[in-house]
Amino acid sequence: MPSYPDLYEPVATWFATHRRPLPWRDSHTSPWGVLVSEIMSQQTPVSRVAEPWRAWMKRWPTAHALAHADAAEVLLAWGSLGYPRRALRLLDCARIVERDYGGELPVGVDALTALPGIGSYTAAAVACFAQGQRACVLDTNIRRVLTRVLDAKPSVKAHVTKRDRDRFDALVPDDPERARIWNEGIMELGALVCRARTPLCEACPLAPHCAWLDAGRPGLGERTTRPQGYEGTDRQIRGKILKTLREGGEATVGTLEGESGTDRDRFARLLADLLDEGFISRTPEGKIALGSPARFSPRN
Repeated sequence: MPSYPDLYEPVATWFATHRRPLPWRDSHTSPWGVLVSEIMSQQTPVSRVAEPWRAWMKRWPTAHALAHADAAEVLLAWGSLGYPRRALRLLDCARIVERDYGGELPVGVDALTALPGIGSYTAAAVACFAQGQRACVLDTNIRRVLTRVLDAKPSVKAHVTKRDRDRFDALVPDDPERARIWNEGIMELGALVCRARTPLCEACPLAPHCAWLDAGRPGLGERTTRPQGYEGTDRQIRGKILKTLREGGEATVGTLEGESGTDRDRFARLLADLLDEGFISRTPEGKIALGSPARFSPRN
């Protein structure tokens, strides 16, 4: 297995000239701003996140500001980023940070993972990229690069094994700043060069060390799983209901059922789920509105 100096220098040199000017990479971005970018980037292409992130941070630049918003405002601002449950989890996170930590994110992976909606990847990313902590950041891009370089395998497993986590952690420099460059650089390399289906091996700074390239890039082009469809799924119909409310405000149940394009029983089930999950609420007049009426209440 190559040591981290063998891999760090080519990655750092490449990253210095190829890093994308993503707005949250600005040195003045707060840990909260980095957290927002990470939540928005989950399951959403980074190219679609930059402008919503700017608008969000202009409106709610801190956890304190977001904590006092209501769910309807948050869902409206989330717009078409998809998977709106992330918006409500971010709101819950802001309220806990405001209530329990005085509006400032706690420092370190362990403290961050205790917050709602923050898993091990997001916690490590915030700790490393914004809090000056050494951490092993493992997203899909990073795992794909390292799995190819070290193991000659074309793709990553669904879950990270302890063995793999320990091996990948051993490659992270001890110095926090070098650790940040390493993690961001490998992530960028996976996004721009070591891509899942169309890798640009001729442009890769790790090509001289890559076991997968040496083995002839086995498995490239093979499809191991069928992509999950979207048309006609519950997720699509839920999205139609929320889109109608975002664009038109309050609506009657009948209007939403018509816009959903599904049968009455299925619509009723999905509407009940959205009510239970806090995405929508009933007004005193019996209409449906975005969000729940609950607002932030500080701990006494």
